[in-house]
Amino acid sequence: MVRFLVIPQWQGSPAPRAMLLVDGASAIAGDLPRAATTVLDVPVEAGEALGTGVRRLSALLRTRELVHGHIDADTVVIGGDCSVTVAALDALPGGTEDLAVVWCDAHADLHTPETSPSGAFSGMALRALLGEGEEQLALSPAIPADRVVTVGMRTLDDAEIAPLAPLTNLSVADLERPEALLDAVRSTGASRVWVHIDVDVLDPSDFAGVSSSVPFGLSPAALSTAVRTLRGEIPLAGATIAGFAPRSPADAVDDLGALLRLIGAVA
Repeated sequence: MVRFLVIPQWQGSPAPRAMLLVDGASAIAGDLPRAATTVLDVPVEAGEALGTGVRRLSALLRTRELVHGHIDADTVVIGGDCSVTVAALDALPGGTEDLAVVWCDAHADLHTPETSPSGAFSGMALRALLGEGEEQLALSPAIPADRVVTVGMRTLDDAEIAPLAPLTNLSVADLERPEALLDAVRSTGASRVWVHIDVDVLDPSDFAGVSSSVPFGLSPAALSTAVRTLRGEIPLAGATIAGFAPRSPADAVDDLGALLRLIGAVA
């Protein structure tokens, strides 16, 4: 049975109104089956950098500890900021040696503490899955670059260009063919896949509740169809829906249809 783990972490976000992510996680939780949903009691305080280049590191580490014991097979994680996926994979039963990661995001999230303009860990999350960056947060063992597929990435900083090159990168146009995602994951040789979806991968005309929207994104229908096609052949180890930051209850209602479509695709 699919389980939902709601992790309303905001401390990894660079957004001025990062705590809107808590509201977003709560809004999603309200539409999930109560008996199958656990809401994690994460720290609410900002936390300290602890002498590193990662803002709010102490709170991030505490949340990571709390996630252990809550990730089972077929868990769908609801964020919170994107870095909740790093904590989830650190706690994944069976490890990650047979795992591919699909990272659906408008942004690259490939910074390190040395290159990040904000010091926010969500902008380092994919780099951490590759085993690089702040050693207290980087995944070990790392996910090899040849088992990472990015989807819909369309804005990145200069420092992210080199680490992006070894990954398999699918554009918005690539997903006009639903089998493109399946083909990319199949080529990794992995026997399981974790699908991470930052909702800013969607086009702003279809989804407004994000901190930093980027035009020319995916439609909910295209992404959902691609994920369902992927699941038809390769089992999901789990999934993440992250980055929902509604500015008002009305915005949350407007985005609900797209959210339910995505959740249905991964659950």
